[in-house]
Amino acid sequence: MGRWTDGNGVLVIDGRDGTVPLEIASSYRARTKGLLGRDSIDGAMLLSPANSIHTFRMRIPIDVAYLDRHLTVIAVRTMPPGRLGRPRLRSRHVLEAEAGAMAGWGLGVGARVSIETGKSY
Repeated sequence: MGRWTDGNGVLVIDGRDGTVPLEIASSYRARTKGLLGRDSIDGAMLLSPANSIHTFRMRIPIDVAYLDRHLTVIAVRTMPPGRLGRPRLRSRHVLEAEAGAMAGWGLGVGARVSIETGKSY
């Protein structure tokens, strides 16, 4: 777990029906760009490895979920543009989505997720 390549996949939230479209940013370049310059995102973006993020130069507020090495959510925050998130020591991956999306998915502290890749999404 945790060795992905840049591309697409789906996010599966344990105990929930359905999946969420997922963009994976695992290279330094993709993680650095993240959601910068976008007006929206369909689904979520996984930054891996990552333990903190910022929203400088972002156009939209985002939900941020910090995941540990077992893909368990250890914190969820909504961040407006122009902020610096504090690093989470146990975080190994970060999920980003439009503000309000994670609550709609039922994604909160303690939730476990899995990442599916390799298919045509």
